[in-house]
Amino acid sequence: MDHSRITYLTGRYLGQNLTEGEQAEFDEMLRDPAYHDGLLAAFDAQAGELDMSVPMDASLLPMLHTALASDRPPVHVASRRRWIWPAAAAVLALVAGGFLWLSHPGGPSKPAAVAEKRAIVPGREGAVLTLADGSEVVLDSLSNGTIAQQHGAQLVLDNAQLSYQPEDEGSGKLAYNTITTPRGRQFRIVLSDGTQVWLNAASSLKYPVAFGAGERLVEVKGEAFFEVAQDVKKPFRVQVNQRAGITVLGTQFNVNAYDNEKSIAATLLRGSVRVSANASGSAADVVLRPGQQAQVSGNGIRVDEHADTEQATAWKNGLFSIEGMAFADIMRQLERWYDIEVVYEKGIPNIEFEGQMTRDVPLDGLLTILSRSGVQFKIEGRKLIVQQ
Repeated sequence: MDHSRITYLTGRYLGQNLTEGEQAEFDEMLRDPAYHDGLLAAFDAQAGELDMSVPMDASLLPMLHTALASDRPPVHVASRRRWIWPAAAAVLALVAGGFLWLSHPGGPSKPAAVAEKRAIVPGREGAVLTLADGSEVVLDSLSNGTIAQQHGAQLVLDNAQLSYQPEDEGSGKLAYNTITTPRGRQFRIVLSDGTQVWLNAASSLKYPVAFGAGERLVEVKGEAFFEVAQDVKKPFRVQVNQRAGITVLGTQFNVNAYDNEKSIAATLLRGSVRVSANASGSAADVVLRPGQQAQVSGNGIRVDEHADTEQATAWKNGLFSIEGMAFADIMRQLERWYDIEVVYEKGIPNIEFEGQMTRDVPLDGLLTILSRSGVQFKIEGRKLIVQQ
């Protein structure tokens, strides 16, 4: 390993002077764990010359690689107490000290320490399957292969994906399974008709082992992304928390229906869906076009004509996307993904962030970045205390 080359490229990077070829070489180093010790040493050495007060940690190098892969430039805003967090800026702030700042006179505040760090790892693939007879199967602990046969279908597990593969017509009587993801887990399932469903953390999906001759009806709680197999003779319908209904023919859409969110949000990426303000689909209907989001609450349905579809589906792609999100909204995402409880000692900070970050970052690495807003954090067991 050429340490002088690592030092040279790190210095060029911090000075924002990398050529196209050097950028590609530096990016390759970030991907390769063999270079991480050398990179950390180079960052630490040269960060001192830049008067940086946040040390790099190996867990942050993958975030830096993700940042460099983004084509989003740093963004400037003038609003007080708003933090800029483009994909790159989230990590560049730790190594270059100049891309993340608080927008008020006096420049960036020094990052607050993250007290009592614990090794709280990010979520992963996993779920609990409840079969028609009420028995439960923890999918995390199973090897690939057929895990059950019921009502004319084989249940096949393959690399954290559960597929229902029909073998015969079965008895014709609907039998239901439920797949549940605890906090800190997510999972993917392929239903008997070929519809694919991604479940976010703290969510559940109830569905028939094999669909009948009529409509295809499933029930969801929490958050899920649907890629529905087209069948014009069998409309696909989703009951959402017994408070809303979504009817489709063939489409891609995301449903966010956590109990602690302000409203149910249905975001359409492709095709067409009809959203109803009750589960039966008989009242207050709106038809969405791609790029729109229906927000269902006690006041009816509000339609966002220009929804941020990337943000709505970021979780499915392994990202936290927090464009314009309030602090409390971000904390609820962390609670579900890291299986923690967030407590506020002095109220909720009035801070908004922008940008995105990978969801495979340990909690302490993520808190290191958030702490640059001036908010202090303390970890006690699985409780995250926000000490504004």
